[in-house]
Amino acid sequence: MVVAVASGIVAYLLGATLVWSLAIAALAPAVLAAAPHFLRGALDGVSSPDDESAELSGTEFEDYVARIARSCGMPVIMTAITGDWGVDVIVGKRPNRLAIQCKRQSRPVGTSAIQEVVAGAPMQDCTKTMVVTNNEFTPAARKLAELHGCELVGCSELPRLRSTIRRLTQSSQPFEADEA
Repeated sequence: MVVAVASGIVAYLLGATLVWSLAIAALAPAVLAAAPHFLRGALDGVSSPDDESAELSGTEFEDYVARIARSCGMPVIMTAITGDWGVDVIVGKRPNRLAIQCKRQSRPVGTSAIQEVVAGAPMQDCTKTMVVTNNEFTPAARKLAELHGCELVGCSELPRLRSTIRRLTQSSQPFEADEA
């Protein structure tokens, strides 16, 4: 009650009309009661990542990446667990397919993932490469990927994975000339 009266008086003294002062007085206790819940929710959202991939196994992470690729409207092939030449997911149509290596790891991804997908892409008839991880990449991995034109998608880029796949596969769409 004290909060309502005090907020109404302060609002009136600051130049609010009588009607607005009464409205502020009526709403002030509710706002004060909701503030701790709002702050707790906001702080929880900041402290805990909103990451669907956080609790997935390696195979489930591959499925997660394939689901995102399928949502782009492109054909998606998941390779066999063994003998995949370092390519877990193939996106797009020949001759310009995207080879994706998925790495669900508890530490930053090193150069071996880039080496595997770059070497395996031609074996899977792919012309573009990408490595996707729930973690980050080492500086050496970033440098090697840059040299080979391999796209890297780390945990901070995962929310943009769909748009990255679209960008890489759209530019590979063959140009169809108008027939005269």
